[in-house]
Amino acid sequence: MFENKTEKLPVKAVLACVDTGEFDAEASIAELAELAATANAEVVGEMIQRKISYDPATCMGAGRLEELREQLEALEAELVIFDHELTGVQVRNIENILDVRVIDRTTLILDIFAQRARTKEGKLQVELAQQKYHLPRLVGMGSALSRLGGGIGTRGPGETKLETDKRHIRRRITYLEQELDELKKHRTFSRSRRKKDGVLCAAIVGYTNVGKSTLLNALTDAGVLAENKLFATLDITSRSIELPDGRSVMLIDTVGLIRRLPHNLVEAFKSTLEEAAAADIILNVQDLSSPEREEQAEVTAQLLSELGCDGIPKINVMNKSDAALDPDTVFEDDTTVVISAKHHSGFDRLLECIVRNLPETARRMKLLVPYDKTAFIGRIRTDGKVFSEEYTENGTLIDALVDIKLVKEAETFTC
Repeated sequence: MFENKTEKLPVKAVLACVDTGEFDAEASIAELAELAATANAEVVGEMIQRKISYDPATCMGAGRLEELREQLEALEAELVIFDHELTGVQVRNIENILDVRVIDRTTLILDIFAQRARTKEGKLQVELAQQKYHLPRLVGMGSALSRLGGGIGTRGPGETKLETDKRHIRRRITYLEQELDELKKHRTFSRSRRKKDGVLCAAIVGYTNVGKSTLLNALTDAGVLAENKLFATLDITSRSIELPDGRSVMLIDTVGLIRRLPHNLVEAFKSTLEEAAAADIILNVQDLSSPEREEQAEVTAQLLSELGCDGIPKINVMNKSDAALDPDTVFEDDTTVVISAKHHSGFDRLLECIVRNLPETARRMKLLVPYDKTAFIGRIRTDGKVFSEEYTENGTLIDALVDIKLVKEAETFTC
């Protein structure tokens, strides 16, 4: 595999965007600035050109590129990050004009993913996405192929792989896909095993940097890295907690979502995101303090729909109430709850909402079981849980979590 190296000094970068009207360029370039900061770049300038369509050779018009070159010289910047996917030919042509290194939005996100991946599956997914992204861009990338790693956009499998022919890269892609298929089979087996054992699962989803990992840590002491950065954590984490009704639920943290998440990244991380599609309930975490909360919620809803999550119960978890200007304006009901993961507030109501929205797989009951029916308590223990038992003159008094298939029979012993 490869090693991730982070620069000690930030790279001075200028952001560039062509606004054709197909998306909110101002919001997108603001997010690009956050991504750049996460990758250890210091954004010293930006340029937005309003244009009907992209230039097939240089993305931007020649005149604006000249202006950009002058801006780069004045700011002593050494990197330009375009808020679009660029072809290999475009990268080569733009670099020839600007005489600095040029990367695009996807390369930047891949670079961040390369920094964040820690598990074998995460690293394989990053490398697969990088190889697939660079393969069609081999022709025309010119000097970009000869650069050695050490800067933003060059982390990952290493440029020595990109200097090889397409056949070698395709072989590498095939190998990575086979490795991920094996891991996917293992994940699918674990998933089906959880279902068979009656383990309930709650997937924590949401936009990147809304506090998913902070929430998981606060509820379970999972020890997951939680920073105020985009994609602070990439690898999947799962921990079990006990609900107020006595049932246990497995909380699964998933990779953060982002607007205009490149298709090949969605494909590469689909096995991780599929945890949401297999969950019994989805906790859709949103940043209540963000002015872009509604837009971020739309992005999340769209991606969840693409993953086939439409029929799964969802709870909108409005996080960061401590930083929100007017958290009291949010109407709370069985599917919406306001919390602060940082200050551990709102958790009791969140857990109650999870209980109410989960499918009823078991019921907590107080029963008085006659001594000649004691075998029934053993059946309860097999698929449920006995919290306490007391021997009385009329039988055994128990407080138990009863599997749903035994509830009707258990009702005859209700006290």
